[in-house]
Amino acid sequence: MKLKPLKLIGIFAFASITTLTQAQQNDQNQMDNTLLQEWDGPYEGVPDFDKMEVDLIKPAIEKGMQMHLAEIDKIASNPEPPTFENTIIPMEKAGEALDRAFTYYGIYSSNVSSPEFREVQKELSPKISEYSSKISQNEALFQRIKSVYEEAQKDSLEAEQQRTIELIYKDFEMSGANLSKEDKERYAEINKELSRLYTQFSNNVLAEEENYVVYLDDNQISGLPESYVKSAATAAAERGHEGEYAVTNTRSSMDPFLTYSDERELREKVWRNYYSRGDNQDEFDNNEVISQILKLRDERVELMGYDNYAQWRLQNRMAKNPQNAMELMEAVWPAALARVEEEVADMQAIADKEGKNITIKPWDYRYYAEKVRQQKYDLDSEEVKQYLELGNLTQALFFTAGELFNYNFSPVEKGTVPVFHEDVKVWEVTDKTTGNIVGLWYLDPYARQGKRSGAWATTYRSATELKGDKPVLSSNNSNFIKPAPGEPVLVSWDDAETFFHEFGHALHFLSADVKYPTLQGGVRDYTEFQSQLLERWLSTDKVINQFLKHHETGEVIPQDLVEKIKKASTFNQGFATTEFLVSALMDMKYHTTDPENIDPREFEKEQLKELGMPEQIVMRHRSPHFGHVFSGEGYATGYYGYLWADVLTSDAAEAFAEAPGGFYDKEVAHKLVRFLFAPRNAMDPAEAYRKFRGRDANIDALMRDRGFPVPSDSK
Repeated sequence: MKLKPLKLIGIFAFASITTLTQAQQNDQNQMDNTLLQEWDGPYEGVPDFDKMEVDLIKPAIEKGMQMHLAEIDKIASNPEPPTFENTIIPMEKAGEALDRAFTYYGIYSSNVSSPEFREVQKELSPKISEYSSKISQNEALFQRIKSVYEEAQKDSLEAEQQRTIELIYKDFEMSGANLSKEDKERYAEINKELSRLYTQFSNNVLAEEENYVVYLDDNQISGLPESYVKSAATAAAERGHEGEYAVTNTRSSMDPFLTYSDERELREKVWRNYYSRGDNQDEFDNNEVISQILKLRDERVELMGYDNYAQWRLQNRMAKNPQNAMELMEAVWPAALARVEEEVADMQAIADKEGKNITIKPWDYRYYAEKVRQQKYDLDSEEVKQYLELGNLTQALFFTAGELFNYNFSPVEKGTVPVFHEDVKVWEVTDKTTGNIVGLWYLDPYARQGKRSGAWATTYRSATELKGDKPVLSSNNSNFIKPAPGEPVLVSWDDAETFFHEFGHALHFLSADVKYPTLQGGVRDYTEFQSQLLERWLSTDKVINQFLKHHETGEVIPQDLVEKIKKASTFNQGFATTEFLVSALMDMKYHTTDPENIDPREFEKEQLKELGMPEQIVMRHRSPHFGHVFSGEGYATGYYGYLWADVLTSDAAEAFAEAPGGFYDKEVAHKLVRFLFAPRNAMDPAEAYRKFRGRDANIDALMRDRGFPVPSDSK
């Protein structure tokens, strides 16, 4: 007897329907994911930070990528001839759900990481790379972009459209869009592997920061300021070491310890812990990771015909090529080395006078530099800190923003806007004249386990005309040591400058006035300029007289102490310039040398010797923990950009200093906002600076600022 095919078909049909229904259910579950949902609540919607969970991250990112790729495919398959309106505009609008999911991903990655999240990150990293490659290597999409670009070269569009299509086309071109099918496949494979390595590098550094803590007893805290001791006691208690004091493996803990501790052996131990991160020949060692990264980067740009990674990377930066970047660094390097020699001689003299039978080592530099500062300028950094209380400094930021940008900052009532940690505070930003809402400013001030070190700014939402100019959601993130209950947060002058610096990035986000999302991007050796410039307002009289007040008495910092600070402004510039500049030089050398010949540990030693690096100083970021360069591509061959930006900073600061109203001159401030902040990347940076200054910047102001010989003076 034969089987009836109809019945079999019916069984398979039923199974198929069941499978489809399950797929639809899974799809619906993903769409219900909180991390993909449109933001609701006040300010035209804010992130649901109070609802985010690690388990939601992976499905949200995967679904968000799927949704964005579907949008891209729709644009690419449009049968109509390509135009800016039917190709670029929908591209600019696409991917909003994924953007929301990445906001939460970024918080977990930088602010509240955990072992559970790092596992998710490892899984997602190659998938994110694949998703990115599917867009950058979408041939139909690129041909549409290319058509719009070529048409715009013949018949220019309006300015912001022209800038947008040129940036998009260049980005696709630099991402291998013109490669053959075979080379595109290899390009995508390389990106996928690099993505995995970047995640591994970052997680290794974070592990080293968490795993190395030095615990002190009451006999080992000689010289340490009372505020540091209290914070260290709190940090130890949080780690189950009640009655002890913890020196954590972060810059915010290491730096003051090396500056004030009288215990030389402990200084060496803390120094070695910090500068050996990623270089301990264990499971978290990053040297082999670096080797792989360099080889893959080199192979990838070779596919596109470039000699090295730096040549490819710098073509759309202000420097344009590695030679120009190196020329600037090499112009400053000799003066920095000469100053270090003077600084070490001064420190050695004090050590000898004290009867210490030592030669200055890297773990001595900060300690004896502080003694020299006190001797030469009668300036005690700990005394200065008594006037640098975090709350007052925050108000100083708001005052500066009010004077330059006409902004007002008001605290948002707790519970009104969700936050991802109880330490985070939020302010509403409005225009002082119109009362219109500009956006929100989130501040996450304190160090904690799971938070990456350093200080940074980011946005959860930018404003563009195309997307309705919704309120900007900007944030600053610091790593101040959380004080004991009831105690103030007192910071160093350097940390106060960094606080202003990162706020400069936030103001750059808040003041942006652009039409298309692509124009919100930045040029790496230019975007640090605006934030570096804002540091200058910390030392203006208006800020000093209103906000630098003693945390106990409320008295304004004495004028004689202010004069000491200003006189000492070029103090220790040998150290500061050298530790930064050698990191930038190494970054460039890594990316202009055949990677087959590079063993990172040996290469670093060889290059430092060739550069004449003083043995008393180490790179600010040694290779195995140089996250700027090896945890992603944002600053790779771009670390020099801080110096490039500082040339602009020093020159622009002199424009304010020369103005009738000084740093609060209304006309210069108006030009600052109009040409240097509001356009973001809607205008070529060199052109924008010329509009502000009336000419190009030169190196002279930078050299004056650092107390180095000025090149033009010797001509």
